[in-house]
Amino acid sequence: MQIYVVQPNDSIRSIAQAHNVSAQSIIEANGLREPYIHQLVIGQALILPTLPPTYTVVAGDSMSGIAQRFGVSLLALLRANPTITNPNLIVPGQVINLPQQRFGDIVVNGYARPNAREEALDEALPRMSMLCVFSAYATAEGGLIPMRNDDRVLNRTKDAGVRPFMCITNLDPGGGFNTQTARALLNNPAARTRLLDACVRVMREKGYTGLDVDFENVARDTRDGLNAFLREARVVMHANGWLLSSAIESMVMDNQPGLIFEGFDYAEQGRHNDYVTLMTYDWGHLTGPPMAVSPINEVRRVIEFAVTRIPREKILMGIPAYGYIWDIPWQRGTQAAVLQAQGGPIIAARNGANISYNELWQTPWFRFMQGTQEREAWFEDARSLLAKFELVREFGLGGVSYWTVNHPFMQNWTMIDQLWNVEEV
Repeated sequence: MQIYVVQPNDSIRSIAQAHNVSAQSIIEANGLREPYIHQLVIGQALILPTLPPTYTVVAGDSMSGIAQRFGVSLLALLRANPTITNPNLIVPGQVINLPQQRFGDIVVNGYARPNAREEALDEALPRMSMLCVFSAYATAEGGLIPMRNDDRVLNRTKDAGVRPFMCITNLDPGGGFNTQTARALLNNPAARTRLLDACVRVMREKGYTGLDVDFENVARDTRDGLNAFLREARVVMHANGWLLSSAIESMVMDNQPGLIFEGFDYAEQGRHNDYVTLMTYDWGHLTGPPMAVSPINEVRRVIEFAVTRIPREKILMGIPAYGYIWDIPWQRGTQAAVLQAQGGPIIAARNGANISYNELWQTPWFRFMQGTQEREAWFEDARSLLAKFELVREFGLGGVSYWTVNHPFMQNWTMIDQLWNVEEV
């Protein structure tokens, strides 16, 4: 795999000819759509896919023998050859794709709302280990308000062989994360038990096989209650053959000040959960000033601390599948517009902007005029994703977790295909 940055006068055809790949493979690898196939932007990052090496079967070969010969796992070899439905039936002369050299094995998680787009699920589910459906609402008394419209996403997840997690939150329906709800619930042992009983009932009824806990804005006086809930949830989940995960804020020290951090004890989170999603995004956020959503230098600081408290194989590094567009000059009290997944180059093309790249934050950005208003966009592309994947490899993390997989993000999934072996959980 190669990442190419678009230069003046480039076209898909000229790039393909210069690098001896097909134009169609570039279009497909990057999820390009009309008319933007013909409206490349200077500074836009494109993935140039490479064909996998192959092996021609001879008499006496078996898939397990071929895997052993080339030093790859049988699972990786089968995934490289999805048309082979029976590994015991290969014949001389048949061409087998060999897995390309990859970074290693990872767990891939993502969060999806019940209204996730079909196209996005088509792209994501074949490359995922688990999917957290967001969200059921926990109440202060230990009740659970389940999702009413999760059947489509849940059934698609199960059909794809991906483990479905039911995500529970302390969100007010239609509102924000409620500190008081978390306090009343988590500091009351009887309420915690009622909530876990409710979770088990719903999970059995719907067919979820994992529970994801996304309690946010948890106050310091509720941290022990959250730890107790996770300890109790682990016992219940494992007794049913299920898994437990949590989403937690990005911290760089124990007892980090600020309401969004106070409820999280990294060591306890790592002790009780099977997987922990670090929400390594939203440095650039909806109501803040323009900057990268997930600057790599800040993400590194979080990872460096996290691996001292949480077993690294349990850590899933959060990756944002979104960006923001801010008005310039930025004014406190204003709100940015959300830029979904692959939208950066599209907005740049519509407005005649060139894309720049911030080397410190390892993130693309651009400015443009919209009428008389200057605006600034920060988003993710192949370069910023590669920087994050290299961090996962450097620290030996368990994998990655996307907020969210509601919208198409083909460039990312191409990189997963090219760089990683996705594990089952």
